[in-house]
Amino acid sequence: MQQVKKVMTETGLIFVFLIFKQNYFMKLLQLGLVALLTLAGISSLKAQTVDEIIDKHVAAIGGKDLLSKITSINIEGSANAMGNDYPTTVTILNGKGFKTITSVNGMDIINCMTDTSGWMLNPMMGQTEPTAMPAEAIKAGKASLDTRGELFDYKSKGFTASLDGTEKYQGVDAYKVKLTNSTQTITYFIDPNTFYVLRKDVKASMGGRDISNTTTYSNYKKTDFGYVMAFTMGINNMGYDVNITYTKVDINKDIDPKIFAMPK
Repeated sequence: MQQVKKVMTETGLIFVFLIFKQNYFMKLLQLGLVALLTLAGISSLKAQTVDEIIDKHVAAIGGKDLLSKITSINIEGSANAMGNDYPTTVTILNGKGFKTITSVNGMDIINCMTDTSGWMLNPMMGQTEPTAMPAEAIKAGKASLDTRGELFDYKSKGFTASLDGTEKYQGVDAYKVKLTNSTQTITYFIDPNTFYVLRKDVKASMGGRDISNTTTYSNYKKTDFGYVMAFTMGINNMGYDVNITYTKVDINKDIDPKIFAMPK
């Protein structure tokens, strides 16, 4: 009888030990899952930081080293407005000059800027001679001279960056990255999968009044230089819509700075 009791006691102890062991490992498993979820949460939060998103965007379009080597961009394409296509060219000499020429019915509409001045010519508006841009327009348009875009090394350009959450856009929960300086706020909608910019909203103050425009970006392609850019853009500027499609892009082509000088 004592032997039976001993066996039953030992069996009971083993059973209790097994239950304890099972509960112990269950607790360990639960703690492990909590730890994993916590780490995942931390990683997710880290991925949400604005600088990491900007860094991933820069990497997606070519990387810092490649973008730093871009000194000029020359683009050919067409602008579609009110159902009509018009040949257009864009020439950018990094930090020194920006010029667009759009041919409409045999007449050239020109917008041109340098780091110190700017001018325009629009025969469609009755202009027969180039007209100097106001100082405020030159200041607001200086970003046009940058072949790398405002997001690249944004701090050195006087911007502060913030992450304004996400917003559903074109079927994805796009990151809303906001750059701000004393005169304007730029909001970028960045695809969380490709880290390409899908849309850019600009709000600025000029001449005592608020202005805004929206640009959408699509049809991203890698150029021969390795730089990835949108070959299709939709621009809404103060209620006017223009769609631009690029057909040819030359990177680091020799450009004479004299082409940006206002004709006398």
